[in-house]
Amino acid sequence: MKNAIPILTVLLALVVIWYLAAIGMNSAWVRDQAARAGTELTTTELVKQTLTLERPVLPAPHQVAAGLWDGVAGQKITSKRSLVWHGWVTLSATLTGFAIGSLAGILLAVGIVHSRTMDQSVMPWAVASQTVPILAIAPMVIVVFASAGITGLLPKAIIAAWLSFFPVLVGMVKGLRTPDAMQLDQMKSWSASGGQVFWRLRLPSSMPYLFASLKVGIAAALVGTIVGELPAGASAGLGARLLSGSYYGQTVQIWAALFAAAALAAILVIAIGRIEGVTLRRMGLVR
Repeated sequence: MKNAIPILTVLLALVVIWYLAAIGMNSAWVRDQAARAGTELTTTELVKQTLTLERPVLPAPHQVAAGLWDGVAGQKITSKRSLVWHGWVTLSATLTGFAIGSLAGILLAVGIVHSRTMDQSVMPWAVASQTVPILAIAPMVIVVFASAGITGLLPKAIIAAWLSFFPVLVGMVKGLRTPDAMQLDQMKSWSASGGQVFWRLRLPSSMPYLFASLKVGIAAALVGTIVGELPAGASAGLGARLLSGSYYGQTVQIWAALFAAAALAAILVIAIGRIEGVTLRRMGLVR
């Protein structure tokens, strides 16, 4: 309970600031409409109207909560207005891209650690690949795949993999290089083969680093998927909800989709954290 008090205090402060910002940003429209109608507003009426606009500049927290509830529980799961349905579309591409990116990152990390040539050639290119903004890469990927007749999940998964492989690569390289010279010399004194050194020493040592990077990677993959949905003109996915909301000025829809994406990211990170705990306990790395 004591640990929850600071968190709740910060949350309450953020909600209060949000309400004040909503009142301030929406008041100009309310005053303008009142001036056109030739009416005067009291402070209470002004505040009430700023928090109940159908298309506010900044939705109030209760409006976003209502939009979330309507999108999650107020629609059939198969409805195209359902955030659950759109979330599933985004989740499927995210998990596919995350699997591709993580596998690529792990394999490249193993090669980099065991090959000086790969370390000097692949690693610089991996770093350089992350200097190009994903907003510039995503449209090109979508166009190239579309010209080949490939649309839907795969192009978005490739963009997600592009963002997720680098944290996994860096974390895995760091983890595999964790054993010091004394530990490696001890393995050599036992006549351990390269495979035994990898499986018995390097891989167990890399697990904490790997899971830490996987948490970053899954969040990056989700961002990549949503970014991939924006230039594609997609009709499904959380990115599509953001796009349609921006087209029609539905700010409540935009914020509801943003919070749905944040909740989805939190669920994915927590899931990896649970897998991490089980894996490290079974390997005897934690109690």
